Amino acid sequence: MTLLRGRTIKGVLLRVHSIVGLVLALLLALIALTGAIMSFEDEIVDHLNAGIMQVAPRQASMLMPDDLIARLKAAQDVGKVSAVTLSSDPAAAHVRFARDESGGRPASLYVDPYDARVLGSPRGEVFFATVRRLHRWLLIPGDAKGWGRPITGTVALGLIVMLVSGLVLRWPRRAGSVKMWLKPNLALSGRGLHRSLHAVIGTWVLPVYLAMTLTGLWFSFEWYKDGVTWLLARPHVTAAKMPAKSPRSVDRSGTAQPIGFDQAWTTFQREQGGRFSRALLTLPAGPGTVIRIRSWGKDRTLETTRDEFRIDAVTGQMVSAERYDDKTFGEKIIAAIYDIHRGAILGWPGKLAFMIAAALMPLFSVTGILLYLSRRRLRRPSQRLLGRLVPGE
Repeated sequence: MTLLRGRTIKGVLLRVHSIVGLVLALLLALIALTGAIMSFEDEIVDHLNAGIMQVAPRQASMLMPDDLIARLKAAQDVGKVSAVTLSSDPAAAHVRFARDESGGRPASLYVDPYDARVLGSPRGEVFFATVRRLHRWLLIPGDAKGWGRPITGTVALGLIVMLVSGLVLRWPRRAGSVKMWLKPNLALSGRGLHRSLHAVIGTWVLPVYLAMTLTGLWFSFEWYKDGVTWLLARPHVTAAKMPAKSPRSVDRSGTAQPIGFDQAWTTFQREQGGRFSRALLTLPAGPGTVIRIRSWGKDRTLETTRDEFRIDAVTGQMVSAERYDDKTFGEKIIAAIYDIHRGAILGWPGKLAFMIAAALMPLFSVTGILLYLSRRRLRRPSQRLLGRLVPGE
């Protein structure tokens, strides 16, 4: 009776595994391949733009950000600036622009921080931006506010279902057999080879896929992000995700006045001194005068090991300061979710392993479809052949 019940459960899991896999095969392959392409994006972009990212040190002081932007706008017609990346050591300032009326975003510029001379637009930026939109939102209009975000999140949930069901289906009678778990049988051909590759290599990459999906859901669903934050962060962090914004500065006629970076930049430099290597200054997207500044220390190699400040651009008053070193262990995990998602938390070997695992996703799509078609063919001659199938095939 127990054996029969076990076969029934595995039969149901096989159906679930097959149906979910068939529905999501192409989307999973697309999302995984675009993720693999982005694995070493930073290194590729830095290499392509090495000639315009560095400047020779000079005796003169670097320009304040508002002066830098004013000179840039005087020299050529550029759009509205949304963010500027500045460095403590001599390096090109990176100026990013807000979306125009048509919804497009002009190419960013590298600018000499001493005289605002344009050094060039970063090569590879448009390509990787398109790949990123395809990976996150499937190029569906609206980006993060459109339907692409919940669709990719649903695909991630489906992958978790396939990983769990696949692990149960392939659990061998001799669970301690390393050969059974980790060694594909390359001597087989046809259906047997497809099943061996699908099951064994799937076991290799299962922990990586779990890490990818569990962290990827953070970027897709607010309920998931709220739950993780509640679980890992301190109560006051959970209760206040975003400090309240101060009202936008207005003149006597009630017209909103543009705000600059200088007041916030001066406060930030006074607060951080020479401890940072680079800082990203971002203007508020909507009404408000609070500028967000993310900074990375000189000894920090990971993207998410950053400090974050919010400073009022009119008064220069510090609204909030969130330092990485002051975070609890759980909050550091939250901060590192992006680096965990792409394997960077383990250094370049981790990024390479995650890239290879992502690139292997089409293998499971193809072998899974072939196995499904072979089962369909086996059912046609006689239903009795179903008794010969091994759960997991």
